[in-house]
Amino acid sequence: MGGAVDDQTLTRLASEVGEALKAQGLMLATAESCTGGWIAQACTAVAGSSNWFERGFVSYTYISKREMLGVSQDTLGVHGAVSEPVVQEMVTGALANSHAQVAVAVSGTAGPSGGTPQKPVGTVCLAWSVKNGEPKSLTRHYTGDREAVRRQTVRDALQGLLELLPIAPNK
Repeated sequence: MGGAVDDQTLTRLASEVGEALKAQGLMLATAESCTGGWIAQACTAVAGSSNWFERGFVSYTYISKREMLGVSQDTLGVHGAVSEPVVQEMVTGALANSHAQVAVAVSGTAGPSGGTPQKPVGTVCLAWSVKNGEPKSLTRHYTGDREAVRRQTVRDALQGLLELLPIAPNK
């Protein structure tokens, strides 16, 4: 998925996520690094989100990922923060440290600097899980400037939640 992502798209997706969660009586937690709370902001911009949004974690540093979300130092050391094993532990930690039953986690390199040959700018790892479930994760390679990478990440995080939830909202 590429291309420009506008605010209207993010609002629509967040509303659909909210409808699906509310219909099932579920709460959401977010664990964000590269998006800095943008997924949580998109969700809480929806009126009535207190019925389905439980909390958000913004964890930019290794220490915050360990302290707030229980990410293993070994996982961070072996794989680095921008990796599927780390976002899987972040999403599991978000569920363990909240009252939510559904969570999403993201970590990436939004740029303009910080990329490596193995993980260039635009590399983002995302994970989703339900309480007591196995995390689902993937890695995306986005193009564009810092804001474009972050917007695409928020869009795909929300879209992934819709795919995770067993009952899709009516469109």
